Amino acid sequence: MRGILIRLLLTALSAAGFSVLVHAPSYADTVCSQTDPATGECLIWIEVPGTPGTPGEPGDDGPQDTGNGAACYWDGTSQGITKPPPGPVPCSSPAGYWSNSYHCYISPVEPQPPAGDPSWQGHEPGDGAVYNCYQPQTGLLITVWSQDPPPDSGTGPTPREVAQIAIEQMHLSAINIGIAPEPGPDSIGLVGMPVWMWAKNPNAHTVGPITESASAGGITVTATATVLDITWDMGDGTEVVCNTAGTPYKPEFGRKDSPDCGHTYRKSSAGQTDDAYTVTATSSWVITWSGAGQTGTIRLDGLNRSTQIRIGEAQVLVN
Repeated sequence: MRGILIRLLLTALSAAGFSVLVHAPSYADTVCSQTDPATGECLIWIEVPGTPGTPGEPGDDGPQDTGNGAACYWDGTSQGITKPPPGPVPCSSPAGYWSNSYHCYISPVEPQPPAGDPSWQGHEPGDGAVYNCYQPQTGLLITVWSQDPPPDSGTGPTPREVAQIAIEQMHLSAINIGIAPEPGPDSIGLVGMPVWMWAKNPNAHTVGPITESASAGGITVTATATVLDITWDMGDGTEVVCNTAGTPYKPEFGRKDSPDCGHTYRKSSAGQTDDAYTVTATSSWVITWSGAGQTGTIRLDGLNRSTQIRIGEAQVLVN
């Protein structure tokens, strides 16, 4: 079995262009604080506390933001090794620093072998260097010649940071607002009448789900994003939290309330800016990621878009 493991490790390193010689063997929510007003896409990322619920209600905060992930990890599957399974390892040990690319702890051979030693693989001393490559998972110790020092994964990104790269590739966007009564100077709703809100023409970028993968520092992470809920600031001091994309209004619905995302104004918008209520829809996303034998969750809040609607008082004529 030991001979098989040696051959597998040699095969993996040789395929990556490494020269080897075997020796005996000797561990808060992310917020989009600025959006592009034209596209609603996120421009800036910062860390903030959790998401509030609807006034008077606790709200469903959904999954917690968890998992930074370790930058250094073991994954022997490419060598045909399933035990131990993939997972994080300490970035340093008495054997040296961990390299994800080499799947072992790296340390320079001291002193360096003399000229003509097979460890140099035909190179001269000073042309690169010879390194120990110790794999505690299999108990193997080999020497590796490399022109440049093998990458130190402890100085690289964490899986969560690689997940952020995948999120950027998703081009997540605020929803396109659908609302009845329709926005515009020629449309007006009435106090006491139901208002319907929904995500207009929803797609993977505005409500999800959407999946992307990214690689950096020897780590590959796959992330999937889905909208948890949409918070509607109605402009009259109330917020409505909708757990769905909402139902588009149709004239045949008449005066019915929205089945999943609606509001009723109790006073007119007269006296407001432009005599209209400014309605803002803010999406709260949940992103789950996995990679390097690790998993985590990222909460993204702050993707928003606004519109204005007019609400008037019903006039009663008496003859």
